[in-house]
Amino acid sequence: MPRKKALTPNSEQSPSLAEMERVYSSIKEILESARNRAYQAVNAEMVQAYWQIGKVIVEEEQNGKQRAEYGKSLLKAIANRLTEEYGKGFTEQNLRYVRTFYLLFPKWNAVRSELSWTHYRILIKVKDEKARLFYQQQAIDCRWTYRELERQIGVQLFERTNLSRVMGKELVDET
Repeated sequence: MPRKKALTPNSEQSPSLAEMERVYSSIKEILESARNRAYQAVNAEMVQAYWQIGKVIVEEEQNGKQRAEYGKSLLKAIANRLTEEYGKGFTEQNLRYVRTFYLLFPKWNAVRSELSWTHYRILIKVKDEKARLFYQQQAIDCRWTYRELERQIGVQLFERTNLSRVMGKELVDET
């Protein structure tokens, strides 16, 4: 029986290391881009879902049932059921955040899809509306991560920027 020749890679059949790296890099870029778009789409949907949940909670409270005890027991009962069915992301505290989110952003078109739920959880802690809108816009324009947003709020960027504008205007007016 004749022996079969072992297949050995020749230079025509095997890609060079550089070619393989180029193709791999292209594929990797496609996958990373798809993952990022998927993450952003899921995140945008969840932010919208939280806004809608906040709307339901607020509208229920405003149907003549705005008693503090009613609202507290409603949130607790809903939190227990949601946690049972969907996991730990629906605690009573998180439902309060969702409610506050809706109250601070009652118009859906004011909510920006570029920001994550974590960004909004940080933003709702900013009491001053002008400051909150400033930080929201800066987070979008500068593509801040939620950690960077938290840091900028912590160092009071809005207050410092606002103060420098006022001081600069006073200096210009004096001359």
